Amino acid sequence: MAARDSWHEEMQSAWLYRVVAAVERDMHKRALFTALAAAADDQAHIWERQMAADGETVPSGFTPSRRARVVATLLHRLGPRAIRPVLAAMKVRGISVYGSVMPGHPMPTTVEQVGGRHRGVGSGGNLRAAVFGVNDGLVSNTALIMGVAGATADTAFILTSGVAGLLAGALSMAAGEYVSMRSQRELFEYQIALEREELEEYPAEETEELALIYHARGVPLARARELAAALMEQPEHALDTLAREELGLNPDDLGSPWGAAASSFAAFTAGAVLPLLPFVLPLGLAPVPAAAALALLGLFGVGAALSLFTGRGALRSGLRMVLIGGGAGMVTYLIGMLLGVGLT
Repeated sequence: MAARDSWHEEMQSAWLYRVVAAVERDMHKRALFTALAAAADDQAHIWERQMAADGETVPSGFTPSRRARVVATLLHRLGPRAIRPVLAAMKVRGISVYGSVMPGHPMPTTVEQVGGRHRGVGSGGNLRAAVFGVNDGLVSNTALIMGVAGATADTAFILTSGVAGLLAGALSMAAGEYVSMRSQRELFEYQIALEREELEEYPAEETEELALIYHARGVPLARARELAAALMEQPEHALDTLAREELGLNPDDLGSPWGAAASSFAAFTAGAVLPLLPFVLPLGLAPVPAAAALALLGLFGVGAALSLFTGRGALRSGLRMVLIGGGAGMVTYLIGMLLGVGLT
């Protein structure tokens, strides 16, 4: 990155820090962002000296970008907590203080504890996402099949519609998940590259910024500085910690976009294929009622599985899902009947 671009980044960061400080009511957080603004000013002065040494003209003033001005407007209207992802994209540090740290959560007191609460997070989230993916496939394809079945008794047409719905839904889910994960990874890669450059350019300033963040989250300032200094002795560990604590990014949450797309495709397909089974397997039953029965059983199972995340009783969660999904299937079936009658 050219010295002029780096200067503009630091000046814009300082400007945004002061906007955050202006809207922040908490005294400690306000002090943090005011201090971060001053640190960004100091880093901008470093780039000014670099430009002068290179024979470049040092800018006489700074104008924030249109994007930064939009972010400032959002800050005034919504507050920093509501737009954390936007602030991360703008490389506003210290936003981890708006994380979901519960009252009484112990702050780290050793290097080994830093980021420890993040490790192991994600497996439960992946399981939850898989359950919801199965639920999406089951509900959407059951509703589609019931709607078509209400309009026609042609089982071949119903099967074709169900397979088309499965493929369309699964591919849509996979594409959406790929784009989402790819965007998250690109954001992380861009931010971490900038952080690596700054860690090499001015490690002392980065150390102080990290110490200020820990201080704002309850660690005594002297202890926060000791902890930050110890972290900086391990460059890769320091870079990982800076990503978490300054930028609010968690590298552990960023998996493979292709893996996420494949998982989303598989989860949706697992749910969507269930109401299709009576149309392709010789069960000896009328396919439409059998599909409805299988779908209701699947809905109950999904609801019971979701109770693991909600803390509700499995029976209650299962029955609620049966009512919701079954209701959707019934509505589409009735609409299909009306359309079928209207078209004949």
